[in-house]
Amino acid sequence: MNIHEYQAKAILKNFNVPVPKGEILLSKDNILEAAKNVSDNLWVVKAQIHAGGRGKGGGVKIAKSLEEVETLVDEIMGMQLITHQTGPEGKKVRRVYIEEGSNISDELYLSLLVDRQSSQVSFIVSTEGGVNIEEVAEETPEKITTVSIDPDAGVTDDDVENLSSALNLDGDLKAQGSDLFRSLYTAFVESDMSLLEINPLVITGENNIICLDAKVNFDSNALFRHPEYQELIDPSEEDEAELKASEFGLSYIKLDGNIGCLVNGAGLAMATMDIIKLYGAEPANFLDVGGAATKELVTEAFKIILSDKNVEGILVNIFGGIMRCDVVAEGIISAANEVNISVPLVVRLEGTNVDLGKKIIEDSDLSIISASDLDDASKKITEAI
Repeated sequence: MNIHEYQAKAILKNFNVPVPKGEILLSKDNILEAAKNVSDNLWVVKAQIHAGGRGKGGGVKIAKSLEEVETLVDEIMGMQLITHQTGPEGKKVRRVYIEEGSNISDELYLSLLVDRQSSQVSFIVSTEGGVNIEEVAEETPEKITTVSIDPDAGVTDDDVENLSSALNLDGDLKAQGSDLFRSLYTAFVESDMSLLEINPLVITGENNIICLDAKVNFDSNALFRHPEYQELIDPSEEDEAELKASEFGLSYIKLDGNIGCLVNGAGLAMATMDIIKLYGAEPANFLDVGGAATKELVTEAFKIILSDKNVEGILVNIFGGIMRCDVVAEGIISAANEVNISVPLVVRLEGTNVDLGKKIIEDSDLSIISASDLDDASKKITEAI
C-alpha cells in the first residue's frame, strides 16, 4: 500500500522526525491562506502522485512570492504529470502540497527496507542524495552503504557510528543523526512499513538535518493492525479492479497480458503464469482466490477478471485442498450465468471432490473446456484464443 508524500511526513512527524512545515490542497481554494501558514518568503509547490521523478516532470517548483504560489498551484493542480515511473500516459494531479522552502547545504540519501538476504530491517544510505539511487548503485556502488539492524537490539551505538560515518556526519550533525536513525527505525517497525525512503535527506545552512521528501509503503498483510492507515488510501491512485478485489479479500494484480487467471494459492498462481508464458501467451493478472473461497467469491473473481478489456480467455486452475472442487465448479457456473462469459474458458480441477466438480461442469451445458493437468490447460487456453 502506497501513500502520498504529505501523508508520509505526517506519520514521521508523529515519531519526532524533522520534516518541513506544509499544507495540503485538494482544490484551488484557500491557496493564500495555506501558503501564509507555511512560510512568509519561500515555498515549494509539489504535485502529489504515487510516482517518483516529479521534479523532472515539472511537478515540483519553487515560489518566492504569494503570487507565484497561486500561479504554480493553478498550473500543477489538474495537470497530467509524466515521469519515468508513470509511463507515457502520466497521472492526473489531484492534490498539491505547499511546503516551506529550505536553505539546502547538502543532500543525502537514506532508506529503510526489509532485507530478504539478512532477514532484518536495513538502512541504505549514501552521500549522493537528490538523484535516482539506481543510477548511483550502477555507476558508483562504493558510495552506498547498507547497515542491517538486529531486531533484538534495535539501532545500537555501533549502527549510529556506521551510518554517521557513511554520511560524513560529525559533531552536532552526528547527534541529530543518532536521534533521526532511531526515530525512523521505530516508525518503520511500529507502522509495519515495507519501504521508507528519504531522498533527499538534507543538511540546511543552519546545520539542521531535515527529511525533505518521504516515500512510504506499508506491508499490506499487516494493515489489519492499522485501521487508521486504511483511510490514507487515495482511490484515484489505485487500480479500480485491485481495489474491488481487496473489498472481497481477493489477491489480484493486473498485468499486461491477455489470459485471465483464477487460481488458488500464490505458488500455484505463479506456476500458472509461468506456463502460460511458456506457451507463448501472456497472463492478464495474478489472482489468488485463497484456500476457502465461497461460490460468491469465485463469481466476484470472474467479474474482476472480465473487467479487463484485454482478457481474451480465462484459465481456472484449482487444486482443492482446503477449497473443494465442487464449490469452485458451482462458482464457475454461477459466474457464467451472471456475467455472461463470452471468452474461451479452460478449467483444470484437481483435489477434494474433483469428480463431483467435473460432473457439475459437464452437466451445465456451458462451453467450458476441461483440462487434465496444468500443461494441458495451458496448451488449450493458448490454442483457444
